[in-house]
Amino acid sequence: MKAVKKILITGGAGFIGSHVTRRFVKNYPHYQVYNLDKLTYAGNLENLKDIEDAPNYIFIKGDIVNQQFLKDLFEKYHFNGVIHLAAESHVDRSITNPMEFIHTNVVGTGNLLFAAQEQINKGKLLDCFYHISTDEVYGSLGDTGLFTEETPYSPRSPYSASKASSDHLVRAFYHTYKLPVVISNCSNNYGSNQFPEKLIPLVINNILNMSPIPVYGKGENIRDWLYVEDHALAIDQVYHAGQKGQTYNIGGNNEWKNIDLIIKLCEIMDIRLNRKSGTSHKLITFVKDRAGHDLRYAIDSTKISQELGWKPTLDFETGMAKTVDWYLNNNEWLQNVISGDYEKYYDDQYKKR
Repeated sequence: MKAVKKILITGGAGFIGSHVTRRFVKNYPHYQVYNLDKLTYAGNLENLKDIEDAPNYIFIKGDIVNQQFLKDLFEKYHFNGVIHLAAESHVDRSITNPMEFIHTNVVGTGNLLFAAQEQINKGKLLDCFYHISTDEVYGSLGDTGLFTEETPYSPRSPYSASKASSDHLVRAFYHTYKLPVVISNCSNNYGSNQFPEKLIPLVINNILNMSPIPVYGKGENIRDWLYVEDHALAIDQVYHAGQKGQTYNIGGNNEWKNIDLIIKLCEIMDIRLNRKSGTSHKLITFVKDRAGHDLRYAIDSTKISQELGWKPTLDFETGMAKTVDWYLNNNEWLQNVISGDYEKYYDDQYKKR
């Protein structure tokens, strides 16, 4: 067995983070994987029950906003690599509480960068600081065109502005201090273990409960969708083979209008639940559009495809069917994550519009 490497994954109990953590624990037994998560509403250790007893997996509860905690953590473990996923990530929540996003996404990332650089300054080896970001930093596209790694930043929500800020900080540490960083910006993810504030699990949950399905505006906003395990595969490849100082865009080449995606989900759910065709469609309810709602996102993944050989492995029809089946087969998980706090947030966000 190769020498053990210590990998810190922040936000490893969240939606994307749990898939990345599982992949690294299972595929790299010579890595000691440390999952650092604050366990907010979206962080859930149930997402990782299948690996919680793995010999190369350690969970650490903590907050990246706590600078001294991070400094002590790096001093204790001397991580060889960092995969940074911890973030506040929901646009609607960022509009309601922007300062929380600034603290976590900007200050928290700055704290991580500082702790990592201090470790290098003390002569400890750190191979890679990998920062995972979003396509939302690029702003909004019209009817044509794709986001590339050269697209100027134009964030339009507190969430995307906080992620853009953190991206700039990461690049600054590369240019100023030569910290070995890589960045990726990904399109919308879907799949198992996603908190039901996000579109696809929200629709599935509401159909299950015969509740109204809220659709912003006319539902004409367009997003590029990628299955979460394909994103985890891309993160694996960027971490191990990405060129330091570079950015890689990750997308599914799979654009859907929100309303068309919701109608598709309604059709799948009616079949799965043995309901009369059109039953779920009647639940669609149009609500006031979100402030600053970007029209369209679409990613050009040419660079990661050509340089690292990555491409999505799962077609959308198969991925969507797998996703629906997972939520239907894991209703206990779904009910466990829908707390009173979530129900209050949901009422405030949609039912009072």
